[in-house]
Amino acid sequence: MTTKITKLSENKLTSTGLCQLVHAPISILPPYKYLLNLPSLLIPKSSTPLFITPPSQNSAIGFGTTLDFKMPSSSPISISVVSESMVFPDQTSTLGDLKLSVSDLPMLSCHYIQKGGLFTKPSFPIQSLISLLKTGLSQTLTRFPPLAGRLITDKDGYLYITCNDAGVGFIHATATEVSVRDILSPTHVPESVKEFFALDRTVSYTGHHNPILAVQVTELKDGVFIGCAVNHAVTDGTSLWNFFNTFAEVCRGGKSFSRKPDFTRESILISKAVLQLPEGGPKVTFNVNEPLAERIFSFSREAILKLKARTNNKKWTQNDDVAAAVEILGKQSNNPYNTNKNGARVTAIFENWFNNSKPQITEEKTTAEISSFQSLCALLWKAVTRARKLPEAKTTTFRMAVNCRHRLEPKLDAYYFGNAIQSIPTYASAGDVGSRELRWCAEQLNENVKAHGSDRVRECVGDWEKNPRVFPLGNFDGASMTMGSSPRFPMYDNDFGWGRPLAVRSGRANKFDGKISAFPGRDGAGTVDLEVVLSPETMAGLESDLEFMQYVSN
Repeated sequence: MTTKITKLSENKLTSTGLCQLVHAPISILPPYKYLLNLPSLLIPKSSTPLFITPPSQNSAIGFGTTLDFKMPSSSPISISVVSESMVFPDQTSTLGDLKLSVSDLPMLSCHYIQKGGLFTKPSFPIQSLISLLKTGLSQTLTRFPPLAGRLITDKDGYLYITCNDAGVGFIHATATEVSVRDILSPTHVPESVKEFFALDRTVSYTGHHNPILAVQVTELKDGVFIGCAVNHAVTDGTSLWNFFNTFAEVCRGGKSFSRKPDFTRESILISKAVLQLPEGGPKVTFNVNEPLAERIFSFSREAILKLKARTNNKKWTQNDDVAAAVEILGKQSNNPYNTNKNGARVTAIFENWFNNSKPQITEEKTTAEISSFQSLCALLWKAVTRARKLPEAKTTTFRMAVNCRHRLEPKLDAYYFGNAIQSIPTYASAGDVGSRELRWCAEQLNENVKAHGSDRVRECVGDWEKNPRVFPLGNFDGASMTMGSSPRFPMYDNDFGWGRPLAVRSGRANKFDGKISAFPGRDGAGTVDLEVVLSPETMAGLESDLEFMQYVSN
């Protein structure tokens, strides 16, 4: 049964008053998803982190609202909530309100992003780990004030992030019957992983009263999962992983930080256009209840080099390692996440080549070079189209999200905080995708990506301003694919003090038939993991596709 909370008469509270208010009547809930549902509060800070913990381990708190969580019909694992709390920045924010951009606003109908890492269990006690993470999170929030804020809408309909230090959710949970092997061994991603994230299937518009960020730490039999759920109207993948990396760096004792987020709001992305929204806010644009299968397909560096050589009509040799190194260096020129690990691998490749190769005469290139990732996307496009058994005349869509920070002129800061992405659709008939060469499909993707420069970014901004709308995420015609995330993101740089992640996984958020997410492989230096979500029938077809599976290493 749900109990209403007494509404607040005053929106400015001291930390003492807030502590007292926690003991007002609360909603008693099952131990599931543990959302702390706080409105915008202005809370003065002391010099030390402030954590507010509800009086009951199996409860959630809400001020001026009725909590209404929906339990799933069945839970694949037994998960228990040890504690729930709010974590606040360790210093008061001086950052003003940040207006949502034309790249932020369309994401209001999307779920919160859910990404996290699977780690070995540290040697020190779990309570010490929880204390370390809370303190580190509090210090990190001072560097990322918007994540501790809330969304607000002004009288003219413009939306902002108010950096009011309202705090983020922090959950400590246990699933001690689940082992690392239980997560990594199955062919398909087990449903248990979805339970390691808070704010499950929460729409980003609700950031008006929900925390912008919630961190869940789940203790496993022999490991720990650290999962972040963050509002997609506030961050894209670049901003999320910058936060995640900084969080880890703070926890392991880092003092100087070069990846400082840029909060300026002075680019063409900041618009006077008003997004009209329905009463109560937008909903997701896809069916959240459709049956899905999810699998991580891993691709080794050697397999990707062979695929790239095939796409570019070349014979693969060991010397293609040099070409891979050049491609990595080229990408790093537009990629702020240039890690020592990849740099060392690239250096080793060049040293090996100079020591063992002989001078060779090469022919001048006359055709466009297709990148490794575009080759991989083309391979997947062809295989999924075959698996769907579409009519030849059916138009298929392969949609890719691109980072606009370096595409705009003048460029945005590499660490610009917020969304700075646009979606590039490439269209082709099922007949063409299925019958034409791999290179032809890759060329269609390559040409669209190359054409998406500053002028095209500005055209897309202008088009949105003429017709402001939320992003239509989903596979509406049964013939679409959407590629998100990036193998360039530094997902495995998140060492909190006892080692890098064993694996990166995501929650239920924004998943539908045809949703693909690209992750770097754990080994780095050109390895790639694709998180592929398809209907069960299409997944079975993909897994039996010999042309595709010959490149898969797992």
